[in-house]
Amino acid sequence: MEEQFAKLHLQNQLCFPLYAASRLTTQIYGPFLKELDLTYPQYLVMLVLWEHQVQTVNQIGNRLLLESNTLTPLLKRLEQKKLISRMRSETDERSVIIRLTDRGHLLQTRAVEIPDKIINSFKDHSITEQEIVLFMHTIKKVISLLSNQLQMN
Repeated sequence: MEEQFAKLHLQNQLCFPLYAASRLTTQIYGPFLKELDLTYPQYLVMLVLWEHQVQTVNQIGNRLLLESNTLTPLLKRLEQKKLISRMRSETDERSVIIRLTDRGHLLQTRAVEIPDKIINSFKDHSITEQEIVLFMHTIKKVISLLSNQLQMN
């Protein structure tokens, strides 16, 4: 009888290791982001803008897999911190264009150290950088698969 419900054991769920890894990874980023006065979701928005410079709210949302009602408060806070500017598109007033400010560009020079600090936080060497890269590649495939399935539903 117990074997029948083994699928429901926590250790057999795909969702739990993903959830736990996400939560713990976000906690590792915490002290580094605090130095930049950014939350983790704000950092993700800044990563998109550092890479792509100018984006619409929809483009940022698509890249981060976030809805605009989640993204808008993040963008307002980043604007209050003078890291970004928001402006309605002249060609489509439904579209809001997000740009980095000079201050936002300057923050990138401080943030550039974060990825190395994260890799260095794996001090016990029980996982190699190659394993982390392979994991990232695999998880990107899972995200793509799940995103495609959700879009079809």
